Amino acid sequence: MQYALNLEHIEHAFYVQGLAQYDAQAFADAGYAPWVRGRFEQIRAHERTHVDFLTKQLGADAPAPCNYSYPYTDVQSWVSLSQTLEEVGASAYLGAATFVDSKDVLSASLAISHIEARQAGWVNSAVLKEQPWDGDFETPLYFSGVWSLAAGFIVACPAANPAIPVQTFPALTVTPSAPAMGQNISVAYNGTAAGSGEDGEDGDDDGAEETWLAWYHDMSTTFTKIHAGGVTTVPDGLRGTVFAGVVRNTTETTGDATMLSGLAIVTFPYDSYARGGA
Repeated sequence: MQYALNLEHIEHAFYVQGLAQYDAQAFADAGYAPWVRGRFEQIRAHERTHVDFLTKQLGADAPAPCNYSYPYTDVQSWVSLSQTLEEVGASAYLGAATFVDSKDVLSASLAISHIEARQAGWVNSAVLKEQPWDGDFETPLYFSGVWSLAAGFIVACPAANPAIPVQTFPALTVTPSAPAMGQNISVAYNGTAAGSGEDGEDGDDDGAEETWLAWYHDMSTTFTKIHAGGVTTVPDGLRGTVFAGVVRNTTETTGDATMLSGLAIVTFPYDSYARGGA
């Protein structure tokens, strides 16, 4: 619940800051109808309620909000980041549900998760004019993958805040950031290419640890081998928002022991006929 409250603080502060910065005229100048900002005001209220609920449940053990910085530069980029935060929030609750023993806590977390998913669907379809869902299932994400994404927004936290027992992994860069299925891409973290070694005659990256890019989509994980220079190939069958991270084996799908990088977010839009790239 402390993990969840930290994420809710990030979301709530995002809406408070953005809506304070961009008034109704700014949204109109950006080409949005008046009801768009009104819905974001409602989402801000939802996130405030989530913060209040979790804070009350945790009492003295509740972490206080931190100072945050978000990478948006205008209304459009703020709206796009909103969709990302909601998508990650829904996946975070789903991924954590496996580790919840209390049925009351589980019920509450799923209730919040459903609202996060509805909000993500609304932003993506009504505002961004893309698909309202990613596939047949939402994608559950493991603690450290989510936290590695969230940590990028945190500037500083109160010293009295309880430590969250999750790891922060290095940020992952995918180039190009919006690839097509079947395309070769480059992946890097810690400032160097993943799997950077020389391919031997057997095709292995000799002299470097073998690594794979794990693609988390729906309730599945697809692995693609990372070759010398950090090159891998985007697999087929991906739709909507997909999360990717560098891992050291293909036998585990979650857990700190297999993770080498944080997560990158890659999108594969599709139309109402489920045709990719439309």
